[in-house]
Amino acid sequence: MRKKAAKHTTLPDPKFGDVQVTKFVNNLMYDGKKSKSFDIFYNAIDMVAEKTGEDGMETFKKALANVTPQVEVRSRRVGGANFQIPQPVRESRKESLAMKWLIGYSRKRNERSMEQKLANEIMAAAKEEGAAFKKKEEVHKMAEANKAFSHFRF
Repeated sequence: MRKKAAKHTTLPDPKFGDVQVTKFVNNLMYDGKKSKSFDIFYNAIDMVAEKTGEDGMETFKKALANVTPQVEVRSRRVGGANFQIPQPVRESRKESLAMKWLIGYSRKRNERSMEQKLANEIMAAAKEEGAAFKKKEEVHKMAEANKAFSHFRF
């Protein structure tokens, strides 16, 4: 039997002391420029706090929670046909999918700087709107539509 890969421990970020923030910043990072990513993230959180009048971190947590998927569809080949089979998402994957969607759709927005894009996408997700939230809804709809094939689960 094969050995399970060891889980890497992620250090908490310097400002909020939160591991989730570090994971988010690691996803945000290009070319190993971590300090630049931290700057972008912190500025975005400050913008969120400024615009909403609430705690920026709370809004970020709420946004992540709103974008986190519970089920996803996986392709499985059964007797020459491919079926989309709904499956519950692993805890670690839930978090990483939510982060990747938030960052990905932030990058596609039309604002001036990445900080503004990220701030606006976070605020939209916290209000249960925006592209990242729509993506989660889409994934859930797909799973709902293919519920009939859930007996093929592996």
